[in-house]
Amino acid sequence: MTSEEFSYEIKIPKERVAVLIGKGGEAKKDIEESTDSYIDVDSKEGDVIIKGPDSLKIFTALNVVRAIGRGFNPDIALLLLKSDYSLELLNISDYVGKSTNKTIRFKGRIIGKEGKSRQVIEELSETYISVYGKTVGIIGMPENVSAARRAIESLLGGAPHSHVYKWLEKRRTQMKIEERSPF
Repeated sequence: MTSEEFSYEIKIPKERVAVLIGKGGEAKKDIEESTDSYIDVDSKEGDVIIKGPDSLKIFTALNVVRAIGRGFNPDIALLLLKSDYSLELLNISDYVGKSTNKTIRFKGRIIGKEGKSRQVIEELSETYISVYGKTVGIIGMPENVSAARRAIESLLGGAPHSHVYKWLEKRRTQMKIEERSPF
């Protein structure tokens, strides 16, 4: 019987390679051990090859590496090892076009003054958000990721922050009521 090996190749920004590897190789080792995989990192180019015998675990490792590449701290990216967590990436230029000035302005709308807007969305949606380059990454439970995505899309569409926060607060209250409901 032959054992199959699965692999994925992904490119991450060069400045995120050190974060992926971690101090003394710790972050990379954690991912490898948690997913029964082998990760080969080309530090000069940012190319990452992930190999292993279990396709689902390798796909999970790919998502963890992708999350780190999109600006997440490895500890948060490792939450993707839990089966009830997901990663969603939004490309800002899909919403605002190719203009660099618009991209910068809308990144600012999502992040807010001193990171306040991002923090409020994270708290109200119970997710983790990373704004990096031209992308916004969201990690959390699928229904929460969906809410955070909708909030961010509203901001990218020009909605006032207060309306977005109010919607998130209503949604969160509704979710808490549903959790307590015996039906």
